[in-house]
Amino acid sequence: MNSKRLLALAEMIDLNDVVLDVGCDHGYLSIYLKQNKLCQEVYASDVNINALNMAKENIKKAKVKIKTFLSDGFNNIDVYFDTAVIAGMGSHTILKILNSEKSPSKLIICSNNAHEFLRKNLNIMGYKIIEEKVIYENKHYYIIMKWIKGKQKLTKTELKYGISYNKDYFRYLINKNKELLKKVPITQKIKLYSEIHKLKGLIEKK
Repeated sequence: MNSKRLLALAEMIDLNDVVLDVGCDHGYLSIYLKQNKLCQEVYASDVNINALNMAKENIKKAKVKIKTFLSDGFNNIDVYFDTAVIAGMGSHTILKILNSEKSPSKLIICSNNAHEFLRKNLNIMGYKIIEEKVIYENKHYYIIMKWIKGKQKLTKTELKYGISYNKDYFRYLINKNKELLKKVPITQKIKLYSEIHKLKGLIEKK
């Protein structure tokens, strides 16, 4: 498996985890976990029948046994799992999935957007973040988070920028804000200057 993002997701899985790969797409992560015996068990699910059928074909080609489910989130899952991997979706969709009695004790999440909103709401839902990585792949930054059940009070800085303190990512955000400065009205420039200053401080601090 050549994807840095998928490898980073796999690295957050523990050997005793029973994993549900939500939105498994073509099943590459599930197959990799199974082939390398990186967890106790893995199941794959997707809401899209075409994606799930492709995952089934890939599972068959890989000659591994992985039970699959056509499911919107946790709705049709009738097996035990204690860890959910949810990647490639927006934060609002992820939180909608997790608003369920079946939400597990451990989450590995890679959201496409609204990371501050996601952190804040997962914290409110009774999860604490224990690991976070920033992966650069295909000219895009991916933020991967590991959460477990528990109480935690994150600072405003941790909610906004996470706990990875990845300097390259902070520099990317600074440059992004500098580009925005050229486009926004003067009333919004003060906020952007403040954010740039804060990011520079984080880079120097760490």
